[in-house]
Amino acid sequence: MFYYLKGTVAHMAPYLAVVDCGGVGYACRTTHNTLARLKVGESAKLYTHLYVREEIFELYGFATEEEKNCFLELIGVSGVGPKAALSILSSTSPEGLAMSIITGDEKALTVAPGIGKKIAQRIILELKDKLAKGQMTAGGEPYGGNGVTIIPENKSTEAAAALAVLGYSTQEVSVALKGIDVENLKLEDVIKQALKKMVK
Repeated sequence: MFYYLKGTVAHMAPYLAVVDCGGVGYACRTTHNTLARLKVGESAKLYTHLYVREEIFELYGFATEEEKNCFLELIGVSGVGPKAALSILSSTSPEGLAMSIITGDEKALTVAPGIGKKIAQRIILELKDKLAKGQMTAGGEPYGGNGVTIIPENKSTEAAAALAVLGYSTQEVSVALKGIDVENLKLEDVIKQALKKMVK
């Protein structure tokens, strides 16, 4: 329904930002990381998702499309609701979440308030499984379509899989990784350099 909101930040509270767009204040549930980028009285652009379940009708907003994509993947995991997803994304960056999933680092997820070992394991298992089956949505299409199975085996494929978690398509990932010294850089640095190329 809404792709993004652009207006003036009218109010901020924990997990909440109100953006005034033409005299209408939109209350967006959000993360600590997004709130840290906002300031009351200044202009802001939030990428949004309208969450509708039975009697729940809430708008969620994020400073980057990567954070929004991670939120959507998280709430797609069984047993993970918007509150848990915001908690995770308030405790780590989208790149950090992608790294945790690809490397199976459940401890990085349990740092988030309310996230126990079992739910962390489920997140890693389900999202890794989606990647392996080519079902991870990226840029509106499945990552690794045409029946291609993506199983991280080396740093290059791990980086590609992590970027898929952030919502990038196979083609975008391939172009972004070109020219990066994958073998000699840390995985996190490879991902950061690829992201810099994609946002230019």
